[in-house]
Amino acid sequence: MTDIAMIEAARARLDGRARRTPLLSSPFLDEIAGRRIFVKPECLQHTGSFKFRGAWSAISALDPDVRARGVIAFSSGNHAQGVALAARMHGIPAVIIMPNDAPKLKIENTRAYGAEVVLYDRVKEDRDEIGARLSRERNLTLVKPFDDPQVIAGQGTVGLEIAEQARELGIEKADVLAPASGGGLLSGIALALEAKAPGFVVHSCEPEGFDDLARSLLSGKIERNASLTGSLCDAILSPQPGDITFPIMKRLCGPGLVVSEDEALKAMALAFSRLKIVVEPGGAVALAAALFHGETLGDTVIAVCSGGNVDADIFRVALERQGV
Repeated sequence: MTDIAMIEAARARLDGRARRTPLLSSPFLDEIAGRRIFVKPECLQHTGSFKFRGAWSAISALDPDVRARGVIAFSSGNHAQGVALAARMHGIPAVIIMPNDAPKLKIENTRAYGAEVVLYDRVKEDRDEIGARLSRERNLTLVKPFDDPQVIAGQGTVGLEIAEQARELGIEKADVLAPASGGGLLSGIALALEAKAPGFVVHSCEPEGFDDLARSLLSGKIERNASLTGSLCDAILSPQPGDITFPIMKRLCGPGLVVSEDEALKAMALAFSRLKIVVEPGGAVALAAALFHGETLGDTVIAVCSGGNVDADIFRVALERQGV
């Protein structure tokens, strides 16, 4: 199972590969939220999301002979791109299974990184079954999007950076908010902060109608979403929390927060106008929660903007709706 030693080892393998993204702030955002807001822009990471960290961690940890045969992954786009780039950097083949309704930008980028893309219907077909079948047929290693100890370790390096950067700013207590899908990012951050910044409380952030993790944390057992489509926040629409990630989050995370699509779009526009960063809807839910749902939060909030791979038409809608 993932622990702080694995996270630190993943960081060593990521050294010189992943970007150390900054903590950004704006007095305008502080005023809206009524508290200090810091933003960790993983939209500035390679491939436009934190997913590169976990992909590199998992692939670099494979036995060289196993790694040489190639890897396979399933993803709506950000994990796809992370695995595709990490595989290319290792000089190995990659097959990526993507839903046919994924944003065109993410599909095109994944192919541009050199991966073979296999499209599927996320309502009628089972991506896990497709991944397992192709993995057997082609002798490829499956790199899961979140329920993998080495992937969690890679995502946990975000937490190590948050702890270090907060310490540099003299922050001893904070609520850390992160977008949640299967829970790889959230569980990795929580494990890192448990060891390095125990005064911090980690919260999941999800869109309305797809709040399986918030409901799971409330009930104490894994809950499943009724639908797998129908939200602009495509990057974080997993059916349910992971079997490996949920026990970590159940032990370490505070109550989950849920935002509307409109609030996610508002957060996208504010991130662009006040911080000069581009964030996709799913990547903006933590900032939206910090800005518009801070009633239960403390004086200092650190929000992770997890990805910035947004189609131009959706980004245009966000800007126009806010008059930017």
